[in-house]
Amino acid sequence: MSRPPTFTPPPGVDARRLRTARGDFATLDARPAGEAKGTVLLLPGFTGSKEDFIALLRPIADAGYRAVSVDGRGQYETQGPEKDESAYAQGELAQDVLAQADAVGGTLHLLGHSLGGQIARAAILRAPADTFASLTLMASGPAAISASQQARAKMLTDALGVLSMAEAWAAIQAFDPPEDTALDGDVLRERWLRHSPAQLIATGKQLCVEPDRVTELAAVPLRKHVVSGERDDTWPVTWLDEMADRLHAHRTVITGAEHSPNTDRPAETAAALITFWDGRTTTP
Repeated sequence: MSRPPTFTPPPGVDARRLRTARGDFATLDARPAGEAKGTVLLLPGFTGSKEDFIALLRPIADAGYRAVSVDGRGQYETQGPEKDESAYAQGELAQDVLAQADAVGGTLHLLGHSLGGQIARAAILRAPADTFASLTLMASGPAAISASQQARAKMLTDALGVLSMAEAWAAIQAFDPPEDTALDGDVLRERWLRHSPAQLIATGKQLCVEPDRVTELAAVPLRKHVVSGERDDTWPVTWLDEMADRLHAHRTVITGAEHSPNTDRPAETAAALITFWDGRTTTP
């Protein structure tokens, strides 16, 4: 679970509702002082939310880009069905991303963290040509998550089938105590309770069966970037290295970060992202 430094938007970052053809989505929106070079659409991971990018938004805007992080359907402050898992099929979530892109408009750079990366990939593979200027996969691998993480995901989805969200949270804390964080544990609990259980069950299952679609993605004529920490037990870093090679993607490893470079080392992560979007990188 990503643990952002705060849930309070800094000055210049606004909480907004993004109205799309597929419903309204909760966002955090940071805009540059002058004309934007482009817009970055940021998709959070499993159990996460738009706040996972909160430390990146102002640096991205200060570099001249509009930054919009989104709660997907059934995540935190975006409502979704409580029991209908079909509403969270990957194709449905990908169509949501395309609707978000249409509503935001402009030159779009798409970034997905973890589960968000696989949803971003599905959206890219469905998107009309020229919808996006680039794709960044952050700690998001080529196919299903590692065997150890599959076991954890199955435990969670099984638990959500019989426990309330509050009961499941208590069980998670007993099994996996929270790491050190500036956040009060009640804030993370509140986020958890506002997720749709059907969203968590459906996407948890997706992470365990996701096929390898790297060859399909490599065929899309789009600038690509693979970012990770130097350690990751969800998709091992060696898997991410190989994926970047297959995609002919620019590769960044953030020193001192693990599965969430966006919260572990936000300044370094923002700098690497901006360098890529500005075109100041050499892509294989």
